Amino acid sequence: MDAIELLTRQHREIEERMALVLQDTALRTLHKRFQEVADHLGAHVASEEQVFYPAVKARRTEDVLLESLEEHLSLKRLLADLMQMSPGDAAFEAKFKVLKEQTEHHHEEEEEHLFPQVRKLLDEDQRAALGREMLGFQADLHAQGEPARDMATQTDRAADL
Repeated sequence: MDAIELLTRQHREIEERMALVLQDTALRTLHKRFQEVADHLGAHVASEEQVFYPAVKARRTEDVLLESLEEHLSLKRLLADLMQMSPGDAAFEAKFKVLKEQTEHHHEEEEEHLFPQVRKLLDEDQRAALGREMLGFQADLHAQGEPARDMATQTDRAADL
């Protein structure tokens, strides 16, 4: 699958899952939905940082990638805070809404600024190979456990480019 199509599809899936978290009123299912969102977001962010961004790093994309890494750091910090909270905490919903808004902003930035540049840098076969590599990387992260837990420990600084 084309890497850009994969990431765009995952953006929509994460956004849909986040909307479901905000609609859920039962604490038991809310916690489960949040954990699913957190793990999908964790695997997605890790695959961007470890596979996609290094593959598309070029002079024409560096500024966008550096901004994306800073946005990832913000998402990681919010996620780490949320993972320490109970969904029943008074501030949980407000903090999750901020996570959702920042995630949507990050997706928009990538789709409008980074992905068009990547389409020019990589041909269809290269994007397909990159997409397969990212899917494999994400599958490995999910098989190893909870990708969100790993992401929540990476809050001291943005990942290196």
